[in-house]
Amino acid sequence: MTRSAPSPDTEGSPSGGASTDAPAAAPPIVIRGARVHNLKDVSVEIPKNRIVVFTGVSGSGKSSLVFGTVAQEAQRQLNDTYPAFVRGFLPKYEKPEADHVDNLSAAIVVDQKPVGGNSRSTVGTATDIHPQLRVLFSRMGEPSAGMSSAYSFNTPAGACPECQGLGRKVELDPDTFFDLSRSLNDGGVRFRPFEGGIAGSMWTAVLDGDKPLGEFTEEEWHTLLHGGRDKTLKVPVETGSGTYNMTYEGIADRFERLYLKRDISGMSKRSREAVQAVIREGRCPACDGARLAPAALASRIDGRNIANWTAMELDDLIGVLEGIDHPQGTPIARSAAAALRRLSDIGLGYLSLDRETTTLSGGEAQRLKMVRYLGSSLVGMTYVFDEPSTGLHPHDVGRLNRLLKALRDRGNTVLVVEHDRDVIAIADHVIDMGPLAGANGGQVVYAGPPEGLRAGDTLTGRCLRRTTGLKEAVREPRGWLRVDNARRHNLKDVSVAVPTGVLTVFTGVAGSGKSTLVTDVFAAAHPDAVLIGQQAITASSRSTPASFLGIMDPLRKSFADANRVDPGMFSFNSKGACSACGGRGEITAEMSFMDPVTMVCEACEGRRYDTSVLAYRLRGRTIAEVMAMTAEEAAGFLTEPRIAAQLRQLIEVGLGYLTLGQELSSLSGGERRRLKLATHLTKRGGLYIIDEPTNGLHMADVDTLLALLDRLVDARNTVVVIEHDLDVVKHADWVIDLGPHGGKDGGRIMFEGTPHDLVKDEHSLTARHLRADLAAAG
Repeated sequence: MTRSAPSPDTEGSPSGGASTDAPAAAPPIVIRGARVHNLKDVSVEIPKNRIVVFTGVSGSGKSSLVFGTVAQEAQRQLNDTYPAFVRGFLPKYEKPEADHVDNLSAAIVVDQKPVGGNSRSTVGTATDIHPQLRVLFSRMGEPSAGMSSAYSFNTPAGACPECQGLGRKVELDPDTFFDLSRSLNDGGVRFRPFEGGIAGSMWTAVLDGDKPLGEFTEEEWHTLLHGGRDKTLKVPVETGSGTYNMTYEGIADRFERLYLKRDISGMSKRSREAVQAVIREGRCPACDGARLAPAALASRIDGRNIANWTAMELDDLIGVLEGIDHPQGTPIARSAAAALRRLSDIGLGYLSLDRETTTLSGGEAQRLKMVRYLGSSLVGMTYVFDEPSTGLHPHDVGRLNRLLKALRDRGNTVLVVEHDRDVIAIADHVIDMGPLAGANGGQVVYAGPPEGLRAGDTLTGRCLRRTTGLKEAVREPRGWLRVDNARRHNLKDVSVAVPTGVLTVFTGVAGSGKSTLVTDVFAAAHPDAVLIGQQAITASSRSTPASFLGIMDPLRKSFADANRVDPGMFSFNSKGACSACGGRGEITAEMSFMDPVTMVCEACEGRRYDTSVLAYRLRGRTIAEVMAMTAEEAAGFLTEPRIAAQLRQLIEVGLGYLTLGQELSSLSGGERRRLKLATHLTKRGGLYIIDEPTNGLHMADVDTLLALLDRLVDARNTVVVIEHDLDVVKHADWVIDLGPHGGKDGGRIMFEGTPHDLVKDEHSLTARHLRADLAAAG
């Protein structure tokens, strides 16, 4: 991403280069003949006790080398040191396909996978800071609620009895659940899972099934919802095998038991949507959203209860903890404050401990995971980071660089997969993968200091040398879409106008309110907009670009029509699957407590299809041959309109090199982002909202993205983008900057206008970095 020179006051700027007091060199990590995914017999030496940045376009093989080879082999060999009994409980790592990997040290992988958890998982629980506060309150709280478990919303002792510790009261919404103009027998219950069946027979056995619900008496409504006054009521219910007496259960009670007392996030998408359509949700009236039982909320330290503490921004809570003076409490408070300080140091001071982890962005989640290692006294480790600058404003990258340097200076090896210019600039050593992506990548095209990369002739080197200025002419808006008096989260009564028919970029530091304003408030006001968020796509060995794009059904139909057979014959997940491997193309031999061994299926030779299926052809090609085509090759062969349109979108986002049958699990993060974008390009909603589309993209891939955004706007669409990349900001027609900082110090509009006017602004942090970038470009 284009950030050549941060402002002079940003610590950790690349202008200072690598530290001169790095530890002495150790024998390097040696890799010989690596062939994971698209790696082409890669042999390379990676210096230890250094910051080593791996660069290259998306799909060039960076992750295959760093995560699929180095990190996986380190974790596999570490697990091998444990007894067989212990290894049976540990994750199984298959030996990477490489001739030789040596001089490894224990690896700690910090990737961009979601933190996980559910509505009960918060920043406080994920970082283990909340348990420390619970112990502190059990020692100092007045009046005491008891042991530390009495202050936990995830235990029966501490959870609010009304909401069971969720902080929200979710209940059936009669207005959407029932159609009062209809009877029970005539569709009066709108919730599909409760239509008919045994449950329906139960209610009509007690109530008049032909009477419109709107004519029910108060007593009849109580019976329908809660089972009448007698909870032991038995009713005869007829089934296919006879008549049975069943305990009557009211419709509301049944719904609560089956759905509201469970975490619906684990249900199928269809079930979740059905439940969400008939419920209403709000703050729990008993605990006012605090999640805790009355005894825990009554316990206070210096006038505040534990819920007050967890609702504070981390930067503010640090001061409260540092002010604790108590024989038993001070050591606990100091430990918690130190952990919070580490969160603040990596730019998360605007969060609160009660923030649910499911609401964190990918960048926030990754930095949250980093905190576990910042206070560690372990040395000689290998830290592996996956694009840690993701989600960071240029102003925040300096903090990240200080963290990476600190880990290295303690005697650790720091391996970073990254595209950001500023992170590349602090590297001690750079390994550039390429020359391009997919089958055209998988080679080391440069290894050495960052200065040599900048001077070299690789694609990354050329991108580092280039200079880009502001777009000469901006488009004129066709109209305006307003947001008035937005107050959600940290937004401070924000009113703003978004121009139509142009490319608008929302910028601002992490936590400034960009996502809240755009993806929550603005998108809610325009439900027909095409919203492309940051959620990762599902990737498994069974999913492919063809299946994800939805072209497998028409492709199978084309083969079936040409050969007059069942379309299921051409699915490796159905009738056409190789019987030996079940359509996987490979066979994994589980070795009990030993590492699994995966081999190409000998029966189908990795083609996934049964041999009999390969006798059928479409215009001279078998289904396996078509699935082995790249998108560009397939675009010239598959002329069916539905298929051709989707293939054009795949090529348009720069993924023409992917084969139709490639496993999605083998794609890089940047490739998955663009694949997701491709599925939305055929939609014509007139308004596109895209959240940080440059995540995972190389500088050259950003050019492809900008050309795509231009085509969307030129097709008379309105495109709104949340972005930190300065190349995207410079290319915008209109910029809206939020700030000045994150959390309670954000939520304000700092600037609205063209990039040319933004450069002149004296108050915006984005403007400061944009000026520095343009100055460095000359």
